[in-house]
Amino acid sequence: MEPSIKVLMADDEQDVLDIMAKKVAEAGFEVVEASDGESAWNKICLENPDVIVLDLTMPGLHGFEVLERLRANPPSDKWQPVIIVSAHDELESMKRGITLQADHYLTKPCHMEEIIRAINLMVSLIPQRKTDKEKTS
Repeated sequence: MEPSIKVLMADDEQDVLDIMAKKVAEAGFEVVEASDGESAWNKICLENPDVIVLDLTMPGLHGFEVLERLRANPPSDKWQPVIIVSAHDELESMKRGITLQADHYLTKPCHMEEIIRAINLMVSLIPQRKTDKEKTS
């Protein structure tokens, strides 16, 4: 049996988070939830998720700040792809996300199928993106 893929879902809108987490779990993923940026960062460090889905506008740490921390000080040796799901649809936000090494960017409102497809895409890329440390262990 394949190990389950753990997905961190971070969004400060509880209704949105509940729906996204339920649908992602129904798609067969293990889900960890965070309702603000600080808790998202803590759960990244403690839970070691395989894929991270981040809202941008959250209390505490903004989604970009979480992403910046993750890329500057990765708490894991493995590549952790980040999917930004945000109502920020301006080109500048998208460019900033890419500059900070987000791996995918979806704008709200979006369909859950798009989020599931993005997660599956990131999961399919994980074997190709193994870090040197992962390859030798």
